[in-house]
Amino acid sequence: MDFSLIQDTTGWDALASEWNELYDKSYAKVPFLRWGYLRSWWQTLGGGEWKPEQTQLAIITAREAGQLVGLAPLFLSSKEGFEPALRFLGSVEVSDYLDFITLPERLEVFLVGLLDFVSTCQALPEKALDLYNLMESSPTQSALPTACAQTGWSFSTAHLMPAPYIPLAESFEAYLGTLDKKQRHEIRRKLRNAEARHQTGWYTVNEKDALTAEMDAFIAMMHNDHRKVEFLQNPAMLQYLHDFAKAAFEDELLRLSFLTFDNHKAAAFLSLVTQQKLWVYNSAWEPAFASSSPGWVLLAKEIEWAIAQGIREVDMMRGDEDYKYKFGAKDRYIMHTRCAPQTGN
Repeated sequence: MDFSLIQDTTGWDALASEWNELYDKSYAKVPFLRWGYLRSWWQTLGGGEWKPEQTQLAIITAREAGQLVGLAPLFLSSKEGFEPALRFLGSVEVSDYLDFITLPERLEVFLVGLLDFVSTCQALPEKALDLYNLMESSPTQSALPTACAQTGWSFSTAHLMPAPYIPLAESFEAYLGTLDKKQRHEIRRKLRNAEARHQTGWYTVNEKDALTAEMDAFIAMMHNDHRKVEFLQNPAMLQYLHDFAKAAFEDELLRLSFLTFDNHKAAAFLSLVTQQKLWVYNSAWEPAFASSSPGWVLLAKEIEWAIAQGIREVDMMRGDEDYKYKFGAKDRYIMHTRCAPQTGN
């Protein structure tokens, strides 16, 4: 494999079509790795999580006979609480899952070659890989210890946080049947209650011209959650959310859904859709309708829709909020993994 370093956006932009073609063939089928998402993330550095002076692009490509077979989407970064290191583009807070992008059959060769390249690349003053948000089940997570051992690198890893998922069934009724009896009855009761109290509606945003206004409405609703108010004060975060939605729309992945009660927006989900998964990225609801449980009602409707599409999993992403488990979520974890050349190697 021939490895090269890209440190400017011009070189990155030239990779767009090859990047997504490799993504489609790779094992890392997480939407946060698509070129459009990461390019939009870089525009605001994760909604202001990083400052420009704290970062330097460091994308590493691997080719065989001129064909792109591996990508390490990295950047050099450091700030208070984060030692200088190479990290995944998308780190840390707003991109739930991150990884390398390579062909499954070339993973081991790619990782060994990548570590050797980083060790000897004079343009990279920092060599350590500080990798956040790797899925515990990722082949990368399994293969890295061996690659590190072969190249004289240290390896350490730890659970970072749970990222629950909801396994689905062949029908909505069958799905409800997998839940605890109490929770099954509670979901049905909330659905009946909403229908009895309100004229209910439910729609998704399908027109590009409507996207900005609907995202503004979603963000306005997010301000009702005291846990989200602080980070929404940052203009860079607002821009990131709009860029996120635009990139997902252009990649035909976006699902921005609204529940209405009596023709008023009551709840909303900002999600992504791939062939086998619905990825619930963020949510919002209107406190004026709290007694009618709009968030529960919309999640139930989204699950019913997903089952009808043949989707077999709802990924609720990072965080152990209680409501996820009431809908039958099961835990899996994202990892924080660190690799570094050992002294003397």
